[in-house]
Amino acid sequence: MVVTAVDILDAVLLAIILGVLGTWIYLLAYTIRSYRHAPRLDDGMHHPSSKQPRVDIIVPARNEERFIARCLDSLLNQRYSNFRIIAVDDSSSDATARIMEEFASRDGRILFLHAGEKPDGWVGKNWACYQAYLRSDAELLLFTDADSVHDEMLLPLAVDRMVEDGLDALTLVPRLECIDGWTKATLPLLLVFLHSRYSPLRVNSSKHDTGYFFGSYYIIRREVYEAIGTHRSVRNEIIEDGALGAKVKRQGFRMRMFLAGELFSAVWSRDLSSLINGLSRLIIPIYHASKAKAFGVFAITFFLFLFPFLLIIPYSILHMSSLSTYIGASSILTSVIIGVTSLIHSIKGLGISPAYALASPLGSLLIPLGFLMGMRKSKRGVVWRDRSYTHDLYRSEGFRL
Repeated sequence: MVVTAVDILDAVLLAIILGVLGTWIYLLAYTIRSYRHAPRLDDGMHHPSSKQPRVDIIVPARNEERFIARCLDSLLNQRYSNFRIIAVDDSSSDATARIMEEFASRDGRILFLHAGEKPDGWVGKNWACYQAYLRSDAELLLFTDADSVHDEMLLPLAVDRMVEDGLDALTLVPRLECIDGWTKATLPLLLVFLHSRYSPLRVNSSKHDTGYFFGSYYIIRREVYEAIGTHRSVRNEIIEDGALGAKVKRQGFRMRMFLAGELFSAVWSRDLSSLINGLSRLIIPIYHASKAKAFGVFAITFFLFLFPFLLIIPYSILHMSSLSTYIGASSILTSVIIGVTSLIHSIKGLGISPAYALASPLGSLLIPLGFLMGMRKSKRGVVWRDRSYTHDLYRSEGFRL
C-alpha cells in the first residue's frame, strides 16, 4: 500500500480534530459543572448582617454618558446605610463629567473628582482609581464600572459575605449585557474562558494559583489593597483587575469569587469596533511579552473555534479521501458541541435568546480574527475607551489561557 501526501495530511487533520473534539467535551463538561457548583452570592443568605462597615464605591468613567446615570442611580438605591460614591471623570470628551457632577450636586453621598491627565506610564482607568483611593478613608473599597447596574440588595449581600466569611477580597461575576448582535454571537463562546480558566471553582480553590478580579465588581479591604501596592503597582496593566486579583491570591490573602448575574449586569462591548478592540486588548499585552506565546494563543483559538467549521464542507460532502468520513463526522460533532456550549452560555450566562447559539460559527470566526488583528496592530497599540495605548505600556499578567 502506497502512502501518499494526501493520506498523511488527512491523518494529521484527523488527529487534530479528534484533539479539538476531546477539548470541547472537557469544556462543555466544565461549563455545566461551573454553573451547577460555582457559589452564588445569594446562596444561603437570608437577611444581611447588622454590621455595616464603611464602604467607598469607586466609579471611574471615561466617555460613559450613555450608561453613567443608570449606574449611579442603582448605586444610590443600595439598601446599605454606610457608603459613599467617589465618581471619577477620566478626561471624558462627552457629557460624562457633567452628568456625574449633577448627581453629586443633588446627593451628598457622591463625591465627584476630575482625575486629571494621566502621567506617562499609567493606564487611564488605573490613574482614576488611584486618585479616588487617595480621597478615600473607608475600611472597604468597592471598585465598579460605569456601565454596570446594581440590584438594591447587592452591596449589603456582598459586604455580609465579606464579614461572615472573613474575606480580604470578594469579586462578582456579572451578567454581561449584550447590546449588539456581534457581541451576542461572540460572547457566549468567549465565556468558555471565564467558566474554565477563570471559573470561581478555580479562583476559590487553594489547589489552583488562579486569582482574578472582575473589574465590574470587586471589594477589597483597605489594608489589603495597600499591601498589594494599590493601583500604583499595576499602573501599566491594561487588564488591571486581573492583575490585582492575581496579586491578592499570590500573596496569600483570602479571596472568593461568586456568580451574581441575577443581581447586577455590566456591558462588555457596544458594537463590532469595541468588540474587536476588546479582543485586541487581551492579546496585545501577551504579544509584547512573548510573540511566541501570542501566536500560540491565536493558534489555540483558531483550532478550537474556527477549525471544526472549516472542515465540515470539504470532508462531509466532497469525500476527498478514505478518512473523509471520520474527519467530517468529527468536525460535525465538534461543531454541535460548540453550539451546545454556546447555547448554555447564552441562556445561563447572558440571558439572551438561545437562537444566538446558531451564530456560533460567526463568533468562532471573530475571536481568532480579533486576536490576529490585535497582533497586526500591536506596534500602533490598542484603542480602549477612546484612548490609544502603545506597546511600551503593556504587561501580560492579567490574562492567560
